[in-house]
Amino acid sequence: MSPICHLDGQFLPLAEARVSPMDRGFLFGDGGYEVIPVYSRRPFRLDEHLARLDTTLAALELDNPHGREAWRGLVATLIERNAWDDQSIYLQVTRGTDTRRNHAFPEHVRPTVFMMSEALVTVPEAQRASGVGAITAADFRWLRCDLKTTALLANCLLRNAAVKSGCVEAILLRDGFLTEGSASNIFIVRDGVVMTPPKSHLMLPGITYDVVLEVAASQGQPHEVREILEEELRTADEIWMTSSTKEVLPITRLDDRPVGDGRPGPVARRMHQWYQEFKAKVMRGG
Repeated sequence: MSPICHLDGQFLPLAEARVSPMDRGFLFGDGGYEVIPVYSRRPFRLDEHLARLDTTLAALELDNPHGREAWRGLVATLIERNAWDDQSIYLQVTRGTDTRRNHAFPEHVRPTVFMMSEALVTVPEAQRASGVGAITAADFRWLRCDLKTTALLANCLLRNAAVKSGCVEAILLRDGFLTEGSASNIFIVRDGVVMTPPKSHLMLPGITYDVVLEVAASQGQPHEVREILEEELRTADEIWMTSSTKEVLPITRLDDRPVGDGRPGPVARRMHQWYQEFKAKVMRGG
């Protein structure tokens, strides 16, 4: 049975959804998106996700087609109409369909709104217990990485380079500093202190990134938000990637060399446990 999606005001089976080839999202990657995790049918930090969508659309000079309450209603209905208790809601807004291909923004075009749901699948415990590999790569993306836009070809190229190397992620470096992963935020540990780069136009302000810092503060875990040099990354005791699906995932090999002793470190293990406790209490409302 096909999952139920939402397209321009209509809920319908995903297999039946159709978008015009003249849609600017298809032609130019002209749009923004969000991915919202759902735990026990409760969307996590929905207002924060919608606020980030507001920021992206405003920067793209693209009118948000719905107010906050309308978005909440659409998300709630989509969750209700799909089978999984834990879901990943994908929400996309493009500038809409024009009558011709033209780089300049058209006037009087209605945005296209698409939403779909998938089962939320987290990392297998065996993979988390052993950690994963990553490569480093030059961050050749544009200068507005803080916007969650659908133009993700550079991220795809970087992530695919990691996959071809037998790794899970590409950790990105720009001008000698760590920025983020191709599809994650990056944390390191040095001498027991958790460190991560500050939010800027060069990285996406991750929702899970915020959770990890909040959990660290609540547990008294020493942490710093500051610029991280490439050399600090390469000599870190621990490296993690964080995202809504990866949660807190240790990286135990970087460029085919072990991170620390090549196993998930003690701070990663503690943070994973704290994150699960936070998820059970706050995300699931337990």
